Amino acid sequence: MEKKEGSYPYDRGGQTVIVNQSEGKRSNGLGTAGFVLALLGLIFSWMPGLGWVLWLLGLIFSFVGIFRVPRGLAIAGLVMSCIALIILIVVAGAIGSLIAAM
Repeated sequence: MEKKEGSYPYDRGGQTVIVNQSEGKRSNGLGTAGFVLALLGLIFSWMPGLGWVLWLLGLIFSFVGIFRVPRGLAIAGLVMSCIALIILIVVAGAIGSLIAAM
């Protein structure tokens, strides 16, 4: 048996099989957490204490999640945090004007 250059000793002339493996789905945990907290902050924005805490946590997590890939939920969380901030300011102003009227 004559050995060819570059072949293995047990080479039988079969096909070469190439397996392409995908990298898998990438996720952004901080962006997802920021989105969920911003959504809860938007839902509970009428409650002064809980709304502020959820809004702040959603804003922080979404902002940090912007710097990681994928960015979709982090951007959505940041936008919802901005909307929740507007609602929180309006609610705080309404409560302040009620207190001042008394």
